[in-house]
Amino acid sequence: ISGPPSPLIENYFREASFWHVANIGRGCNLDPKLISTFIERWRLETHTFHLPYGECTITLEDVQLQLRLPVDGSVLTKSVQSVDWRAICYDLLGTIPDNIYGGWIEMGWLRDTFSEPGNDSTEVERIRYVRAYIFEIIRGYLMLDLS
Repeated sequence: ISGPPSPLIENYFREASFWHVANIGRGCNLDPKLISTFIERWRLETHTFHLPYGECTITLEDVQLQLRLPVDGSVLTKSVQSVDWRAICYDLLGTIPDNIYGGWIEMGWLRDTFSEPGNDSTEVERIRYVRAYIFEIIRGYLMLDLS
């Protein structure tokens, strides 16, 4: 799952309010010096950037405003242990990965399992692809955890 989303699935992204996020960075030039500066000023202990004029943190509201994502509903604040993740995967994606670690699935599995839908793809295949794409966006960009 890479590159810009196909026009075939644009409406599915729009319906899920993820069209803007799916296109972030397209045609955008990143400034390596600016990124390095922010990395150097990040304080893991406090989850803030320590800048010359004080500390700054990125809040959920900042993310919502910048990415134009709807933020509503219940908040998940702890690990969910009693859920059947295999059933959830099957319901959302139509297939089950060999390895599910708690609620985690491997991004490589998503990329290997879901190829971009073509003109002859069914609506179900397109919806499942969009869900896999959104999972990758969340895991790879929005909730990046390199541990």
